[in-house]
Amino acid sequence: MPMPAAPDDPPKTPPTKLSAPARALRKLGLARAIDLALHLPMRYEDETRLVPIASLREGDTAQVQGVVRDSRIETRTRRQLVVRVADDSGELVLRLLHFYPTHQKTLAVGQCVRVRGEVRGGFLGREMVHPEFRAVAPDAPLPQALTPVYPSSAALPQAYLRKAVASGLARAPLDEILPPAALPPGLPPLRQALQLLHQPPPGTPLETIEDHSHPAWQRLKFEELLAQQLSQGQAQAARAQLRAPMLAQRTDGLAAKLLAALPFALTGAQQRVVAEIAADLALPQPMHRLLQGDVGSGKTVVAALAAAAAMDAGWQCALMAPTEILAEQHFRKLVGWLAPLGIRTAWLSGSRKGKARQKMVEQVASGEALLVVGTHAVIQQDVAFARLGLAVVDEQHRFGVAQRLALRHKLEEQLLEPHLLMMSATPIPRTLAMSYFADLAVSTLDELPPGRTPVLTKVFADDRRAQVVARIRDEVAQGRQVYWVCPLVEESEHLDLQNATATHAELSAALPGASVGLLHGRMKAADKAAVMAQFTAGTLQLLVATTVIEVGVDVPNASLMVVEHAERFGLAQLHQLRGRVGRGATASVCVLLYTGPLSATGKARLRSMAETNDGFEIARRDLEIRGPGEFMGARQSGDALLRFADLAADGALLLRARQVAPRLLREQPQTAAAQVERWLAGRAEYLKA
Repeated sequence: MPMPAAPDDPPKTPPTKLSAPARALRKLGLARAIDLALHLPMRYEDETRLVPIASLREGDTAQVQGVVRDSRIETRTRRQLVVRVADDSGELVLRLLHFYPTHQKTLAVGQCVRVRGEVRGGFLGREMVHPEFRAVAPDAPLPQALTPVYPSSAALPQAYLRKAVASGLARAPLDEILPPAALPPGLPPLRQALQLLHQPPPGTPLETIEDHSHPAWQRLKFEELLAQQLSQGQAQAARAQLRAPMLAQRTDGLAAKLLAALPFALTGAQQRVVAEIAADLALPQPMHRLLQGDVGSGKTVVAALAAAAAMDAGWQCALMAPTEILAEQHFRKLVGWLAPLGIRTAWLSGSRKGKARQKMVEQVASGEALLVVGTHAVIQQDVAFARLGLAVVDEQHRFGVAQRLALRHKLEEQLLEPHLLMMSATPIPRTLAMSYFADLAVSTLDELPPGRTPVLTKVFADDRRAQVVARIRDEVAQGRQVYWVCPLVEESEHLDLQNATATHAELSAALPGASVGLLHGRMKAADKAAVMAQFTAGTLQLLVATTVIEVGVDVPNASLMVVEHAERFGLAQLHQLRGRVGRGATASVCVLLYTGPLSATGKARLRSMAETNDGFEIARRDLEIRGPGEFMGARQSGDALLRFADLAADGALLLRARQVAPRLLREQPQTAAAQVERWLAGRAEYLKA
């Protein structure tokens, strides 16, 4: 028998069931009043004026008002509602191919209606197909501002969203929290700026709103950039309070022995970066450094020397890479360099299971394995480090924030944080480094080791495929090796792309006598490793692969790279793929095969690849083409931290934000915290990993 409720127990009320539009609002992330206030229109409709029907021109989008003269259902080729509307100047036909009884009621004969749509020429004269329309009184006033059209979803009608946004704008706490001296001159108050962007009054130069140069837009962009800089500054200050193991190098230690054993000399850039990292590791605060360099600039040996410094001081080092192929490439190189010096290395990946994996986990937990290399398996819950002093994350943008934070937290039990070295073969453009990476120390390898040959890039339409196959035949005959990269593994109903399995069969038939291998992400790890080992050893002459070979694969004898459907790849990805050749003394070529017609973006990408081999210039162009969100890949885990500012266009605002942020953090920390909360609420953690 249930216990009776206590007299002062609150009555239990069933949870309120949300309407479909309300649920759609939540799905778009529009939960708070300020979320709605910051949900800006993607375009505007001018409903502030009426155009006489006689003045309508074909192709124009216009608004008219008139009386319904005729309304009938016709069934010529298909059932449709045809309506004639007239004003004092002329007559207009409205054609609805999909309609409901409510539409017929609104468009009944004698009804005064206001109609907006695109004007077309028809058999019966000027017409609009599926325009917007509503019944109005003949003297109904016109709106005094442009009508906003918001990003929405099928379950969220514009009328509902407009009311929700207007309500949010009225309720949102948009008081001025920044001191006037912090703002660039000539910008309006925040509430006024938002009011104007939601409902521009007649006479507002629409082009300045659409190109985001209007002072109202500038105010929003500055506020957002400032919040980002403040958040980075907060992260930096918080990290300065943390403690990390001091990993000072000995002049006769492991790093010095490794340097002496290497079969090559470090470049000047490598020597400079090794010194920068060594200085960081010797400090009691955790290093938070990004090592960036172009394809083939020698980041792995720099990471090895940093690991040697950590291990020399009695601490462990973990190196995590996004793919098994790349992780294994690092593993082989590091074992080759460090095993002769007595260092035991553990290998952890998704494919290593059972007793073999358990043995590695035990070596990591006991501290017997000083170096741990692997994929995301390194951060699985059952992997415990004895003394993790340095974490190295390669291709850091390919990991989500939570994954990188998990690696840093592997040392929390000892009240210390490991030093963190992130590596990227996609160089970071200056404006991106000033914003997303503002709290990072950045080391740059801007010099390639001797022996790298420039790669010639050629762009061919797919109808020259036979010519490319003939070139492969010549390369193979001369004892060289070739990559052929495809975007898909198997046929797709949605994309008509050459796929890896079909291309493998086609090239095997076209090149009798040549050994052709196939490599793709759906293969078992052991099978992938076997194919890659055969290609590295030279027993395979042509490797048909998906983008699993994008990074880390090093075969100096490979002199030709063919990328199928190159228009489907991003610039950074194309540059990474091209970096798989030109690693030996032979002149190398990268052929980009495309299927027309090309979009403007596709043309810009392929032109950039043909014009330059410079990874820094390619990164700059890639940022221009794709914007920071897409360029950053997994860093934000899909949550774009810059919604309004454009790093390519707003460099001056970014510089101003960088100047203002340190002063605010120092002199008005509460104001700084309020600014971060307003703009980044809950997302600032993404900047700290």
